[in-house]
Amino acid sequence: MTITRDIRYIGVDDHDIDLFEGQYEVENGMAYNSYVLLDEKVAIMDTVEARFGGEWMEKLASALDGRAPDYLIIHHMEPDHSANIAGFLSAWPGTAIVATAQAFKLMEQFYGIAPENRIVVKDRDTLRLGRHELTFFTAPMVHWPEVMFTYDSTDGVLFSADAFGKFGALDYDDPEGWACEARRYYFGIVGKYGAQVQAVLKKLGGLDIRAICPLHGPVLIEDIGYYLATYNTWSSYGVESEGVAICYTSVYGHTKEAALRLAEKLKALGCPKVAVTDLAREDMHEAVEDAFRYGRLVLASTTYDAGVFPVMKDFIERLTERNFQNKRIGFIENGSWAPAAAKTMKALLADCKNIAYTETTVTLRSSLHPENDAQLDALAAELMNG
Repeated sequence: MTITRDIRYIGVDDHDIDLFEGQYEVENGMAYNSYVLLDEKVAIMDTVEARFGGEWMEKLASALDGRAPDYLIIHHMEPDHSANIAGFLSAWPGTAIVATAQAFKLMEQFYGIAPENRIVVKDRDTLRLGRHELTFFTAPMVHWPEVMFTYDSTDGVLFSADAFGKFGALDYDDPEGWACEARRYYFGIVGKYGAQVQAVLKKLGGLDIRAICPLHGPVLIEDIGYYLATYNTWSSYGVESEGVAICYTSVYGHTKEAALRLAEKLKALGCPKVAVTDLAREDMHEAVEDAFRYGRLVLASTTYDAGVFPVMKDFIERLTERNFQNKRIGFIENGSWAPAAAKTMKALLADCKNIAYTETTVTLRSSLHPENDAQLDALAAELMNG
């Protein structure tokens, strides 16, 4: 794949993977991206996952067409991007490795590699290849401490490490476009580090970015402003879309019935989107994505051992560890003799910033009763008008 006159794509698609990072379902596969910049000097951007080393080396050799690479630039040391450094150096031992100081430490920890021919770069250091000049921007904790971006001012290309990435192989034509799986990827993997993403976005402000080359997902070329603005919304924990996420757990179906009834009431009031998730049976990472996407969230849970159902506790902890904030939250609880779920869920959210709670809490006593229908009406009205 040709990105610009001098930049080639040499990444690979993985259709055998079932769980990315051991937890995220990726039924449409995964892409591990790598790039070649051909100038008076040649720079390679990252390697790929270990299982695809042979395929990557063949693509690299084809792109080089007999030339020897001058630099291997490592933006991120996760093994799905760095696993073939040793093989690369065996083939081209004279190549200089370009990375941050922290990356070289991790290189030795992961692979026992301590290259003598190394260039340690700091924030805003530059490297000229000939016609192209590269500028390096450190991006610590986006989402590892050694991460950096590279900006090619000649073609306006940003090599963005894991930022702006998404789930899915490149040969999969995602009918939902970039945002859906990019959002699930962002909030699952990078969501905790909103402040750090904001910091690097500020560094990039004013650059003429005409293409973004991430380490996962498609190369982004058209409407760059959209991608930057979306990342700004996500990393500032803003509301991306108007709507309500309803996340529930239910033992005998009564709490589920209340959650679904609330969803219907919200739709009847004209709510533009109601996303309902059974936390015990559906992909919880999708629910995390929805909780951050919409401005309003309803948590519905059975009381369990004088607290909250374990799956709901797990879900709330996933939100809080990602700095969940700036939302309006309502509760539905169920308890046959001592309802405690709402109190417990609110306590689990206590450290979240800028959370507004609805005045109405729907409390079921074993099953739905006429008074609960009135409570659901009140909760729906608050969510729509709050």
